[in-house]
Amino acid sequence: MRVPSLTLAAAGAALLAPAALPEPATAAQPTERRPVVHGEDAVTAADLLARVGRCAKLSHSRYRTDADSPATVRVCGTRDAVFWKADLDIDCDGRPSSRCNRRTDPLFTTATAFQASDGRQLNAATLPYIVVPAPSHRWNFHAHGVRGGSVAAVVYHDRVQYAVVGDTGPRDIIGEASYATARGLGVRPDPRDGGVPSGVTYIVFRDSRISHLENHAAAVKKGEWLARRFIEKNRPAPAGKPRHTLR
Repeated sequence: MRVPSLTLAAAGAALLAPAALPEPATAAQPTERRPVVHGEDAVTAADLLARVGRCAKLSHSRYRTDADSPATVRVCGTRDAVFWKADLDIDCDGRPSSRCNRRTDPLFTTATAFQASDGRQLNAATLPYIVVPAPSHRWNFHAHGVRGGSVAAVVYHDRVQYAVVGDTGPRDIIGEASYATARGLGVRPDPRDGGVPSGVTYIVFRDSRISHLENHAAAVKKGEWLARRFIEKNRPAPAGKPRHTLR
């Protein structure tokens, strides 16, 4: 179940501005599904899941995945990343498109917490982004190297989708990503009844912000490098050999 994003309350002034015109249909096409492996040395979903198998908790208490569900999700972390395992609800907020608008999404708002480099709102239909809970006593993402534009790897089954932090949500709920993120993971992206109830891992790399949030190619390039470093930095070295660390 999706709940109204805190973006509406946090960006009231922005919501009073005239709504952006819908984009032409050709510009609103969702991103192509990316293969899980981009090369012989690409990090796989299994690699990342093995790295986040243990939780060093960062959040002071647990999050709900839906407004009516029990609080079961911890935010965990290492020196290089923060991560959590939850559901995936569909965020369609931001610039209106043929797939994300008030008709297709009853909870649609025309603002995202973070904007593109030209000041425009993000486009959930074409840009893979994730939603983080607004800062609270449970967890303040700012205190752990996470910002708007931080690079993330989202894992579901055998797929890895690189994305950016693009929006904030309720202070007590976690587990939401854009239409394009869901599409890239092979998840039904319909904001009304899409998403999945569990099994999604969100990994956000600390201090990894890119300045042009809308540049998905840059997020993928940086995400692949950060994911490889995340895996290699703590992988045990073969006996008699020093551990290799990417810098």
